[in-house]
Amino acid sequence: MRKLSLQWRITLMTALLICATCVLMNFLIGYSGKHYMDAISDGISTFTDDSAANDSSDEADAKVGGTSAGTGAADSDIASSNDNSMESFNPDDVDLDSELTIIVGGAQESFDKTNWYITIIVTLLGGILAYFVSGRALKPLRTFAAQVEKVQPNNLADMKISEDVLPEFKQFSMAFNNMIERLDEGFYTQRQFTGNAAHELRTPLALMQAQIELFTAEHPVVGSETSEILKLLQEQTERMSSMTKTLLEMSELREVPCDDEIELAPMIEEIFTDLAPLAEKKGVALECDGDATITGSDTLIYQLIFNLTENALRYNREGGKVRITVDGGFDNVTHIRVCDHGFGIPEQYRESIFQPFFRVDKSRSRKYGGVGLGLALVWEIVNLHGGTIEVEDSSENGTTMLVTMPAQSEK
Repeated sequence: MRKLSLQWRITLMTALLICATCVLMNFLIGYSGKHYMDAISDGISTFTDDSAANDSSDEADAKVGGTSAGTGAADSDIASSNDNSMESFNPDDVDLDSELTIIVGGAQESFDKTNWYITIIVTLLGGILAYFVSGRALKPLRTFAAQVEKVQPNNLADMKISEDVLPEFKQFSMAFNNMIERLDEGFYTQRQFTGNAAHELRTPLALMQAQIELFTAEHPVVGSETSEILKLLQEQTERMSSMTKTLLEMSELREVPCDDEIELAPMIEEIFTDLAPLAEKKGVALECDGDATITGSDTLIYQLIFNLTENALRYNREGGKVRITVDGGFDNVTHIRVCDHGFGIPEQYRESIFQPFFRVDKSRSRKYGGVGLGLALVWEIVNLHGGTIEVEDSSENGTTMLVTMPAQSEK
């Protein structure tokens, strides 16, 4: 019962209630019908006895009165006819017509059967009617569920439910709207804190990096230990600078306008040019196929494709390939696929990789310079443009990332 939907529960309970009501009515009506049938039978018996007595009296009067032979014969025939017709209704008569008894008994059985047939039909029709009526009554709940599925961190302000609803749902809608407001305030505070922290960290990190580079330039000859320490400090400051830059970009995404007309093929060629040194170093070939035009932020879309391509390069096999295909014009959406020949992503991690600071293999991420924010930033950019991103396919032979973007921005 717990696995049934609310609509089916209402339907079953209504059908059971109708069935129970009809069964009770059957017993009451059946009892009442039999009672009145017995009363009618008693009336027929009384009427038959009185009629027989009257007929006997008429016959005696006809004989004593000395009427004419023709008239007497006619009266005798009529009396005889009346006797034959009235005798069939006398339940006390030994020679009672058997066909009449069968008809009366069959009528009672037919009455009971008809009542049960009516009960079944009324229950079925009532259940069907209850299903459709309850479905219409629960329509606000389905509308609410569909609206909840669309809730995202970047569209909370647009997800409030109208207060022009049924009285039963008014308190519910008010509570939901208050929850949306609190979530929106919480996300805004979180973004503000992240942006402020990243902004404050950027300056001291830049100073540290500059001082390390200056010290390295002024002291080209140092001991092996000092050299290793300086190299480690330089790598970590660069890594922290990259992290703060990404966090700052994520906190400021909402302020970026998304109304540029973007041709993807030229942008991808530009990205390939920027990543050519890394591709040559890894011995990975870069390929592109297809073109489409979408509406969005030119800077953010560039960052999106750049991050996916760079990620595919860093975790690819030497001598592998990175291929980007663009399919546009289908159902007013554009599909961007980034395929590599890497080692694949385990199935249990295919949704977690878009979370901030998540790494499938921490040792490999540190080796290749990852900070765990590249795919998180990609997810934020795609979400801002009203699109979706997922791991379409992944195995030990490579991974395909699928980005679905609307032709027009939904912002």
